[in-house]
Amino acid sequence: MFSMNRSYNWLPDFVYGSIDGIITTFAVVSAVEGGSLPASIILIMGFANLFADGFSMAAGKYLSDKAEIDQENIDSTGVNPVLGGLSTFGAFIVLGSVPLLAYVLQPFMSLSSGFTFQLACVLTLLALFCVGFLKGFFINKSKLFEGLQTMCVGAFAAAISYGIGYWIETLLS
Repeated sequence: MFSMNRSYNWLPDFVYGSIDGIITTFAVVSAVEGGSLPASIILIMGFANLFADGFSMAAGKYLSDKAEIDQENIDSTGVNPVLGGLSTFGAFIVLGSVPLLAYVLQPFMSLSSGFTFQLACVLTLLALFCVGFLKGFFINKSKLFEGLQTMCVGAFAAAISYGIGYWIETLLS
């Protein structure tokens, strides 16, 4: 079936899954905040997105790796569809939950809604920076540059999502 003659390279799946998990979840948070909707909507939409999109990413990774193996009619390239899917899913869920953390803690810490969003922004940007930094470490590139680059990409995506949420809310009111 799938032999493991070469060691599995988890880094691309970790980077892809974690960055996509953080950015897509934070896009949901930003859109809901931009639309001035309550925190309960953030939690409902955020967790629904987290698990549905995480599963979708994992399934896509599995099927993509399986297609690569089938197309090349090989079984010893180090590609492992199961490990690829699990790595992508795990990274997506664990790091993708970071933008929701402030909203989960909000009732226990009596945080104001404005501060909760600010905390979510800080936690999200920190998580993105850490993923980029880790990537820089493993690929022997500037850890600072990789961290900042990853953080900026996520911030740009969040700004787009917030703006669209705000724009649609103004159209509807």
